[in-house]
Amino acid sequence: MSRTLVLATRNEHKVHELRQILAGLVDDLGLEIVGAADVDGAPEVPETEVTFLGNARLKAVALARATGLPSVADDSGLAVEVLGGSPGVFSARWSGSHAGEGVARAEVDRANLDLLLEQVSDVPDEHRAAAFVCAAVVAMPDGRVEGVEGRVEGVIVREPRGTNGFGYDPVFVPTGDTRTLAEHTDAEKNAISHRGNAFRALESVLRELLG
Repeated sequence: MSRTLVLATRNEHKVHELRQILAGLVDDLGLEIVGAADVDGAPEVPETEVTFLGNARLKAVALARATGLPSVADDSGLAVEVLGGSPGVFSARWSGSHAGEGVARAEVDRANLDLLLEQVSDVPDEHRAAAFVCAAVVAMPDGRVEGVEGRVEGVIVREPRGTNGFGYDPVFVPTGDTRTLAEHTDAEKNAISHRGNAFRALESVLRELLG
């Protein structure tokens, strides 16, 4: 019988990506992974913490309490060295734009990306280091909570390249590669990405809690 694991996101890109990353867990444990938009009573949780782990915990705990289902949340973003680690937890709303009310997620992503490129336009190539960071948390209806973090190092390029991925993927080149994450296939990206690293680390926790 299928059991449900709900993800604290309404971003279909993330739901698709996490289903791929956790495919082995889904098959082994007979799980159905759904997004918050597919579950009645799923709350919108403001990201009021100042760390990725804090925000992920807020969302996972609130979703588990509201739905009575095992819930997973992540908070992730881009940390640019020359910007002191920003956009950081503000990555999804760096430009001040918000998805919804007629504004598409893709429009917000582009506004965020354009602002970032403008802010680092005068920065020499050797000082454009950055990292994608992801914190992932699972919260159980009985109150148990566990969290992990993953990251991938790289640099910010000057022009967007590639059509795969989302967010800042078109301007981020992982260390040791020449392609942006948006020029990687889904499988290639998931193998090295911050979200892939975080959720692979979380998989053993999920097996213990759900198995």
